Amino acid sequence: MTNQTNKIKTMCTAALLCAVGIVIPMFSPFKIMLEPASYTLASHVAIFIAMFISPPVAVTVALVTSFGFFIGGFPLVIVLRALTHIIFATLGAYILKKNNNILLSMKSMATFAFVISVVHAIAEVTVVSFYYWGGMTTAYYAKGYLFTVIGLVGVGTIIHSLIDFAIAVIVWKPLQHVISIPANAKIRAR
Repeated sequence: MTNQTNKIKTMCTAALLCAVGIVIPMFSPFKIMLEPASYTLASHVAIFIAMFISPPVAVTVALVTSFGFFIGGFPLVIVLRALTHIIFATLGAYILKKNNNILLSMKSMATFAFVISVVHAIAEVTVVSFYYWGGMTTAYYAKGYLFTVIGLVGVGTIIHSLIDFAIAVIVWKPLQHVISIPANAKIRAR
C-alpha cells in the first residue's frame, strides 16, 4: 500500500472517529449532568481509539470532539473540560508510539489506563477549579470544593475515563485487524 493511500485512510478514519465523538455527547441517552461534572457513557471512546492509532489522529479527534460538546449545547465549563482531552490523548498516543506493546499485558494496560485517567482528571480539575474560584453558582459553593471539584470532577473523571477506556479496548480488539492503516497499539485478542 502506498504512503499516499495510508494518509487518506488515516484521514478518513480520523474523520469517522470525529463524527462518532461528536454524535455521542449530542445524542447519548446515557448522560448524567451534575454540573460542573457531566458523565456521558462512551464519550471518550473515539478519543481513546484515536490514541491507539497515532498522535496526530489523537490530537485531531480530541480537538474536533470538544467542538461536539459545544454544538451539543453543553455549558462552557464542560466544553472547556472536553478541550483538555487533547492533553491525555496526546500523552497517551506518544506513550503508545514509543511502546506499542503496553496493551498486550493486562497489568501494563491497567497501569497505562489508570495513569492516563489521572492525567485526564487533573486537567479537568484544573479547568473546573478556575470556574469554582471565579464564579460558579452558590449551589456549588455550598457543597464545597472537595465534594464539587475533587469528588465529582476528579474522582468521577477517573472512573468515567477507566470505563470508557475499557469500552475502547473492547471495540479496538476486532477493529485492529480490519483497519488497514498503521496503528500504535496492539491488543491481544482472547
